[in-house]
Amino acid sequence: MALRVSFVPHRIPAFPASQLRSHRVSMASTLHSPSAEVGNVRKPFSPPREVHVQVTHSMPPEKQEIFNSLHDWAEENILVLLKDVEKCWQPSDFLPNPSSPGFHDQVKELRERSMELPEDYFVVLVGDMITEEALPTYQTMINTLDAVRDETGASLTPWAIWTRAWTAEENRHGDLLNKYLYLSGRVDMKQIEKTIQYLIGSGMDPRTENNPYLGFIYTSFQERATFISHGNTARLAKDHGDYKLAQICGTIAADEKRHETAYTKIVEKLFEIDPDDTVLSLADMMRKKISMPAHLMYDGKDDNLFEHFSAVAQRLGVYTAKDYADILEFLVARWEVEKLTGLSSEGRKAQDYVCGLPPRIRRLEERAQARAKKRSAIPFSWIYGGKIMI
Repeated sequence: MALRVSFVPHRIPAFPASQLRSHRVSMASTLHSPSAEVGNVRKPFSPPREVHVQVTHSMPPEKQEIFNSLHDWAEENILVLLKDVEKCWQPSDFLPNPSSPGFHDQVKELRERSMELPEDYFVVLVGDMITEEALPTYQTMINTLDAVRDETGASLTPWAIWTRAWTAEENRHGDLLNKYLYLSGRVDMKQIEKTIQYLIGSGMDPRTENNPYLGFIYTSFQERATFISHGNTARLAKDHGDYKLAQICGTIAADEKRHETAYTKIVEKLFEIDPDDTVLSLADMMRKKISMPAHLMYDGKDDNLFEHFSAVAQRLGVYTAKDYADILEFLVARWEVEKLTGLSSEGRKAQDYVCGLPPRIRRLEERAQARAKKRSAIPFSWIYGGKIMI
């Protein structure tokens, strides 16, 4: 999931809270710089953090039995999507071999290829890498989910086995991109490393409420977003002549696609056995909007770093507002939401809402683009303060 450049739509009409089965609260996100005052205590250091009233454990306890009853199904349908470690690619497969006599020549060749890549491309590639490197936060988030969390750290339930192995597969993504960027010499690694530390320290609350219905909808969306983003960075690398980097990004995208398959299968199963609460959960997550794992990104300098990074990704076509709408449209079709029958009145309203949402998102974004302010140049510390048009 470590996913991830994404778009948050503008003022999408909310699914009425009165029509949902659990009470929801609104969110306000804020960034705090070092030496921020929290309450009445002035702390020497406070990283950017999310501040909102949090809803927890919104899934009724009796629903946990659904996930307990799916252990055999998960073993047969989800765990099979994991790859044997011995058959997995590793970052070293794509990078200069430090034990080879030709190591320095290989590094020189990598750096020569990277010189053909423009600075705005590096902004997007760095942002994707930083998001991947915040992997500890994503494993933590999944382990907040009731009924599927890893209770001991080495639990033998299929849900826990999946989460650990998924994390292990995802861990290679940040490692590979980090080392590539380090060897390229095109970016300020210390600023990047600070951004990673800030982001992991900030954590995330995607408002999944310890609820696996919400959590697996969130991960389904995010894995597809990551697949799209890495696929587009691969395309652009190829356009600029760096075929090795294109292979790297494309290989990561393929992993994300396989992980997307797993999470969408889980939600598909929930639609099969509990369609009413699942469609309500889908409507709830879309009403709240899918918050991006890296939306608290901060480098110690730019309080609007994620917004600026996302604007570059939008301009380059790496991840756009259209992609956000396309993902929802894809998932609605994948889960056959329009064909659901036997729903409660609340469920039917949720069904109508999510099925009609993609074109509304597109219309709203078209209007937002028409009202967009004049483009401006923004400095990015990741590329030594170089200014990029957004």
